[in-house]
Amino acid sequence: MASVHNARRSFMKMLFTAMAVALPTATAFAAEPIPADLRETALGTFKALPSTTPAVANNPITPEKIALGKALFFDPRVSASGVLSCNSCHNLATGGDDNLETSIGHGWQKGPRNAPTVLNAVFNIAQFWDGRAEDLKAQAKGPVQAGVEMANTPDQVIATLKSMPQYVDWFDAAFPGAADRVTFDNLAKAVEAFEATLVTPAPFDAFLNGDDAAMASEQKQGLALFMEKGCSSCHAGINVGGEAYYAFGIVEKPSAEVRPEKDKGRFAVTNSADDSYVFRVAPLRNVALTAPYFHSGKVWDLKQAVAIMGTTQLGEELKAEEVDLLVAFLNSLTGKVPEVVLPILPAETATTPRPVSQILGK
Repeated sequence: MASVHNARRSFMKMLFTAMAVALPTATAFAAEPIPADLRETALGTFKALPSTTPAVANNPITPEKIALGKALFFDPRVSASGVLSCNSCHNLATGGDDNLETSIGHGWQKGPRNAPTVLNAVFNIAQFWDGRAEDLKAQAKGPVQAGVEMANTPDQVIATLKSMPQYVDWFDAAFPGAADRVTFDNLAKAVEAFEATLVTPAPFDAFLNGDDAAMASEQKQGLALFMEKGCSSCHAGINVGGEAYYAFGIVEKPSAEVRPEKDKGRFAVTNSADDSYVFRVAPLRNVALTAPYFHSGKVWDLKQAVAIMGTTQLGEELKAEEVDLLVAFLNSLTGKVPEVVLPILPAETATTPRPVSQILGK
């Protein structure tokens, strides 16, 4: 009996010893200490959002211009069909995008790429995935004229707006110094002025500004890991991305579904072989609200998107615990969307062009 008892004691001792050794290994990652200089280190890479509407180049922002831009942003009559507005693809109620793989445009056509969020877009180095629009003014003109989107023409848009006296008054108030106030350029400037107000301060900004309690412990651990792993080499600056161009598949080529072979990204803009499969780095603010992910819109789960970025951009298969912490940090980028009251739009008149089903734009 004594030998059996001793054997049991030996076995239990070995079991508890093994558990004691294994437990730190299993929990060490979760218990990773938060660096004391985390905020200082982060401020070397990121920047908090401003507390006021940012200025934009060559377009002084005024309340009248913002009000006009908001009306134009929500007005479907800017499209040839009278069905689609800017808000159709950049829905302010759903993260500033449409939560579709690729957007649906004129005549139920399917667009080629996933719609980026309009929230905080004013801070991007350029607009669209390939950066073909230098600013929000240029971006505002593109979808209006694209046959797969609004399918309209500048002349038709201006004829529509001029047919409604209330719009003429609003343009007069927004551009008092201009000789010809109701123009396609001024439409774009007004939309840009409104979109510049769509800034979403988040817990991450409060942390950068000195509030230690703004982010949970796992979010801070995720921030530290985000910088340690090198994610912040591309996703940096005020928009946590949107400031540079990089190849999608730096280390490992993504699957053909996630990165379609026919879409070579910025190559279509520059015609340079070096820009093949190069895209503007996605800004990560409010990323938890903007599924599906990537320019193809083929990935619906944020954890899966993070894991794909690990293998394709970092050349590393991230552990599940690491993915969880990185996603926790990304959740701290979800901000407060400004309250937007839907505008009451001017009524059509007898001279307002009627909606059409054909494509008017190029």
